[in-house]
Amino acid sequence: MVHKTEALFRDDAYLTAAEATVVAINERGGIILDRTIFYATSGGQPGDTGTLERADGSRIAIAATITGETKDEIIHVPAPEQPVPEIGKRVKLAIDWERRHLLMRMHAACHLLTVVCPFPITGAAVSEDDSRVDFDAPDAGFTKEDVTAGLMKLVRADHPIFIRLITDEELAANPGLVKSKNVRPPLGTGKIRLVCIGDNASVDSQPCGGTHVKSTGEISEIHIGKIEKKGRENRRFRIRFGPMPVA
Repeated sequence: MVHKTEALFRDDAYLTAAEATVVAINERGGIILDRTIFYATSGGQPGDTGTLERADGSRIAIAATITGETKDEIIHVPAPEQPVPEIGKRVKLAIDWERRHLLMRMHAACHLLTVVCPFPITGAAVSEDDSRVDFDAPDAGFTKEDVTAGLMKLVRADHPIFIRLITDEELAANPGLVKSKNVRPPLGTGKIRLVCIGDNASVDSQPCGGTHVKSTGEISEIHIGKIEKKGRENRRFRIRFGPMPVA
């Protein structure tokens, strides 16, 4: 049986605590709730960690969050040797907010990189301190300094970041919204989630199910740590927090 978990983080990425009911425990001990603030690994962004607190005050450490048979089934994976809650019991949820906020800032920074480097995306991975985006791009003489300057111009402008929903038909009529070369957003739900940057999405708009900060200014200072050649036309850009180190 596939369970559907209400993903509270899709509407409010800043929720750090909530309550939920345990609806199932899978064969591997994964905990499925009726609703959650824990983001599940997807789209290059890692799943959340944190705790579930039972009525007696005891806590269950959550080491990872993943999806089940569908994207709507979210599984909270306990750390080794953690107690398992009973089905039907209420629990209090708390995510590791410091880690999540770093991931939100980084994920938003990756979106900005696709604006500065408008090439088809061939891969991406978000982490707390060193993220990457791969592009199908010729060696067009990019430098770390030039790309960093472009990123920081967008950060300093403090553009708003917001969510907009469109239909499958609207996406089909605007294929340029999809920047990934190989991955297409899931269709059939009737609603495609767009992450938009800038007033009226003037800076960027692309399908994405991840969590992001509310404005580009919240990303704070970032720089390109390395540009790597991964094949004849594949370029990997690594984003890091903080100012670019002095050579």
